[in-house]
Amino acid sequence: MPSSAAPTPARRPGPAPLARRLATPLATLAGAAAAFAYVGTVDPNEPGHYPVCPLLRYTGIYCPGCGGLRSAHAFIHGDLATALGANAVAVIGYGVFAVVWVMWLIHAVRAMPLRITAGPVWWWSLGGALLIFSVVRNLPFGSALAP
Repeated sequence: MPSSAAPTPARRPGPAPLARRLATPLATLAGAAAAFAYVGTVDPNEPGHYPVCPLLRYTGIYCPGCGGLRSAHAFIHGDLATALGANAVAVIGYGVFAVVWVMWLIHAVRAMPLRITAGPVWWWSLGGALLIFSVVRNLPFGSALAP
């Protein structure tokens, strides 16, 4: 005789446990903190600790990242003026990372997905700003932006 029980409705799985939702943002923060701790203890101003930028070595041109390690070292030691002088774009990047990370953490706690979308205009503008930064820091009048 066939069973007359009604089929049970499919259940949507609930959000993952909080510890699981926080694992990736916290691991990302731990990785960034470890990198900053290393750069904070191993001074990039001392020769021989880090490789030289290949673009700078072979062309003498500063790329957008040149001075980033010195900037991070100064930033971790609380010297914001030196950090900005070494690489202002990197310091802005530290701030952007912090804001995005906090947004990510809040969304993870609330079990909401974080979607950050940027259209082509935004990416082209960012690329153009980095290009302008690179060109200006290599010109005599932009020497304040050079590391």
